[in-house]
Amino acid sequence: MNYSVVVVDDHFLLSQAIGGLVQDFKKFKVLYLCKNGSELLDKFDDKKNIPDLVLMDIKMPILNGIETTEILRKDFPNVKVLALSIEEDEYTILKMLRAGARGYLLKDTKKNVLEEALIQVMEKGHYYTNTVSQILVDSLENEIDTELKEKEIEFIKLACTDLSYREISEAMGCSYKTVEGYRDSVHKKLKVKNRIGLVLFAIHHNLFTP
Repeated sequence: MNYSVVVVDDHFLLSQAIGGLVQDFKKFKVLYLCKNGSELLDKFDDKKNIPDLVLMDIKMPILNGIETTEILRKDFPNVKVLALSIEEDEYTILKMLRAGARGYLLKDTKKNVLEEALIQVMEKGHYYTNTVSQILVDSLENEIDTELKEKEIEFIKLACTDLSYREISEAMGCSYKTVEGYRDSVHKKLKVKNRIGLVLFAIHHNLFTP
């Protein structure tokens, strides 16, 4: 079976190069290329243009990758999104995962890794790698080997939102210092280093659905 892919990137030559790589992959075929999210959504007016997967850049004019991914999650939930970007800061990665991306790759990713990521997203539903700025953790595929308290689970769910830690403390009805304590405790228990790790853990264990 061949899975259909659309590449969305405002750099035309790069988009062509990525499309050429994907077209060579045994299980995939490229339907077309788009230069931004608005153009992609216009294409979706025709059902035959709706792919199985979108390779999505983030910084694009008119409608960026995060905004487009949020729309796809709500209006086209069967279309999977794999982010492919030069952006490697935690904030951007976190925003893209929250928007509904099934994985995140940097544009200097090797060809075989890209192919494996596409396969994993289509066949397992997600692809997470430690190579994204060395901030994603390899413990995500493991089962929880320690018990989380009810308040810690509540904290993890809130940490998956756009709320700041101070706003989380208000939502939980406790002090900022207490929230810092929850953060440090779950980081230690789950062996994650940052908020992205928490979000990926929550997605993997169905505590949060993008």
